[in-house]
Amino acid sequence: MSRALLVIDVQNEYFTGALPITHPAGHLERILEAMDAAAEQKVPVVVVQHHMTDPNQPFFQKGTPGWELHPEVARRPHDLLLEKTMPGSFTGTQLEAWLRERDIDTVTIAGYMTHMCCDTTAREAVHRGFTVEFLNDATGTLPLSNSAGEVTAEELQRSILCAQQMLLSEVLDVAAWKGRL
Repeated sequence: MSRALLVIDVQNEYFTGALPITHPAGHLERILEAMDAAAEQKVPVVVVQHHMTDPNQPFFQKGTPGWELHPEVARRPHDLLLEKTMPGSFTGTQLEAWLRERDIDTVTIAGYMTHMCCDTTAREAVHRGFTVEFLNDATGTLPLSNSAGEVTAEELQRSILCAQQMLLSEVLDVAAWKGRL
């Protein structure tokens, strides 16, 4: 098995902007722990950064403080910095080609938001034949309320992880993942 760690959208918008991640506790610390472990074990790290192409959207506008990577992620080593404009990290990017050139068959998902870009990226990876590991304590989400209803961050995190574990990903925590490296 050859794996890469995908660190998805760990940007300031989720800390100081319009979309504060609230669950699970310690999510950033676990992401950084996974990045450090990957670097120690020579597991390639792909940092993904989202930007909105619609200038009317109030977040992830390229060049703004909210768009910037969290400073702790930015200062850590990575093998590829990938920019995306859609929820999935494979759509419109070089990610699949980069992974295949390196004979990587497994991707490990960390970052934000569990229910959007992490979930979409995991599904895209499965559709492309990759094995997926989804880190339950190194991904995070927030409560949602819209015309479809309301859900707490904890409920949303749990439901996405349960769906991922059903047929798509292996859901595990950072400690168990580190034991595999």
